[in-house]
Amino acid sequence: MEMEEQNQAAIAGMVTVEPQVLQTIARLTTVSVPGVTQISPREAVDVQVKDERVYVDLHIIAEPGISLLQLGRKVQYEVSRSIHKMIGMDVETVNVYIEDVAFLNAEQQSETV
Repeated sequence: MEMEEQNQAAIAGMVTVEPQVLQTIARLTTVSVPGVTQISPREAVDVQVKDERVYVDLHIIAEPGISLLQLGRKVQYEVSRSIHKMIGMDVETVNVYIEDVAFLNAEQQSETV
């Protein structure tokens, strides 16, 4: 495995990752975190790259009955880990804005009972 990595490092050229790829990684990672019902329809996901560091703003809707603080921290951790693992870039900040909590309306509650 080390030999393959050394050979790959010796190849001339450049790899460019578009910001939309970082947005997709952040979006898919966020919605996979238990407790996140969806990305907020407004503002959604904003990713900036400055000086080879990634800055992420996420606006989410959470499930009721969970610790919003723990949810926010879990989203921060998972998004940072995913971007670093897939792209190899350092994530400077992941700001999580919990826009709302998605409570079931009366009709949906009667269907689940």
